[in-house]
Amino acid sequence: MIQVGIIGASGYTGVELLRLCAQHPEFEVAFATGDSQAGTSVAELYPSLAGAYPTAAFVPWDIGLLDGVDAVFLGLPHGTSQAIVPDLLGRVRLIVDLGADFRLRTSAEYEQWYGAAHTRTDLLDRFVYGLPELHRDALRATDCVATPGCYPTAATLPMAPLVRAGLVQTDTIIVDAASGVSGAGRPPKPTTTFCAVDEDVTAYGLLEHRHTPEIEMNLGAQVLFTPHLVPMNRGILATCYSRPAAGGLTTSDVLECLGAFYAEEPFVVVSDRSPSTKATLGSNTAHITARVDERTGTVLALCAIDNLGKGASGAAVQCANLALGLAETAGLPLVGTYP
Repeated sequence: MIQVGIIGASGYTGVELLRLCAQHPEFEVAFATGDSQAGTSVAELYPSLAGAYPTAAFVPWDIGLLDGVDAVFLGLPHGTSQAIVPDLLGRVRLIVDLGADFRLRTSAEYEQWYGAAHTRTDLLDRFVYGLPELHRDALRATDCVATPGCYPTAATLPMAPLVRAGLVQTDTIIVDAASGVSGAGRPPKPTTTFCAVDEDVTAYGLLEHRHTPEIEMNLGAQVLFTPHLVPMNRGILATCYSRPAAGGLTTSDVLECLGAFYAEEPFVVVSDRSPSTKATLGSNTAHITARVDERTGTVLALCAIDNLGKGASGAAVQCANLALGLAETAGLPLVGTYP
């Protein structure tokens, strides 16, 4: 068995990692840290995990936990991994960071969008961006992975094939995306309590959401991104608008482009159905479609994912499978939970 550790396991991405590792045929969780929950039983905080982790407890982070560990997942807030990663290098076979610290390519971008200087710019080039559908070969040869943000995954998957095929203009792509409340994390916030979220839909991060440069990096395009918080637990639906690069583009053209690009991808479903977040619940699968509106001259591309699955922890496990030479689909559900 491959021994894995999860640093920052008490949050929502952490609990999803624990769930996926419990059903992974090759992974065994050696430790799960959660400084704010140190000493708390995993089953007490998350009863859903009691069957797999009946006696496990969250522990404080300590470098000694790495003894005998092969891979480490980091489920930490942005800005935190920079201090920990240097201690991990050379001690484990693989580091998979679910945070934002090593996603962007320049320290200037990080400082602009995250409001703080990057303290380990020397490590930025060491991390491979963890979107297997675009970077599979690089992931197979790396020991450091930066897992994408949930919104960038939902925006990139439907748009990247169209951009790469030259079917759409890249001067301004508009991305409207709606996310479930789990995307805001486990710690309570005034805007994410039940009373605040129930019966409400809110746009936030107007013109300055931190995932904007990540989407632009992936697409090589200028992007106007507006996220929305909706009253559901999990899921993201991204609706992306662009202009055809040339006249005569049809819905059949864009669907054929997406279908050909993802024909061999195990976790992408392309169809003419309108994607549904419920269809992706608990899975690592993205559902995609597209249309061309000849009346307005607009290309419409949509994607639904589970923000904790393909948008975070599922993607992290998929990348780890590739980097460790395992079957890419190992331990990852293809089918969502319904109803």
